[in-house]
Amino acid sequence: MEKEELKNKVEEPTADYLSSEKADDLYTYADYLTWQMDEMVELIKGKIFKQAAAPRVNHQRISIKISSDLFVFLDGKNCEVFTSPFDVRLPIKSKKNEDIDTVVQPDICVVCDPEKIDELGCVGAPDLVIEILSPGNNKKELQNKYEVYEESGIKEYWVIHPNECTLIINTLINGKYQASRIFTHGDKVASQAVEGFVLDLVEVFDDMI
Repeated sequence: MEKEELKNKVEEPTADYLSSEKADDLYTYADYLTWQMDEMVELIKGKIFKQAAAPRVNHQRISIKISSDLFVFLDGKNCEVFTSPFDVRLPIKSKKNEDIDTVVQPDICVVCDPEKIDELGCVGAPDLVIEILSPGNNKKELQNKYEVYEESGIKEYWVIHPNECTLIINTLINGKYQASRIFTHGDKVASQAVEGFVLDLVEVFDDMI
């Protein structure tokens, strides 16, 4: 597909991928591998979603702090932490490239099964995914990704709002996410998916209040 033609197919971050679309507007990971674009995109249930503009400063600060804490905590353990850009393929039917219609790039993810890692990224559900909201991508994170993360069996999905200095943990229970209370500056949060990991939100949000 030519670059200009592909750009016309890209959904804005606020677009609803469940809207009525023709079958020939749906794409797979096999298609994704052939694209050459100037901007990063994600594929959610066959629809192309444009990434928001470059992350803002607080977004980067939060990402670095949390990924650094996870890296130190996981040193010597089976789990690994990865940060965007890092392709996570979420197969539902099979792991064949032509059958995978969701490829996302979480801000931070932890994968504890080494067999899910290959040279292209992760194939299968990470144990923990952390998304940091950015202006213009909130609907994609809170609705579109929520649904595919839940369906694919990601054990925990953390959502961080930098401007409000809040964190919500969605924990998968019997196939459905259960949301925690809203955590904020002063709280310490523990992960069930990454046993033993505790994040101090004072350290995460201290530069932002």
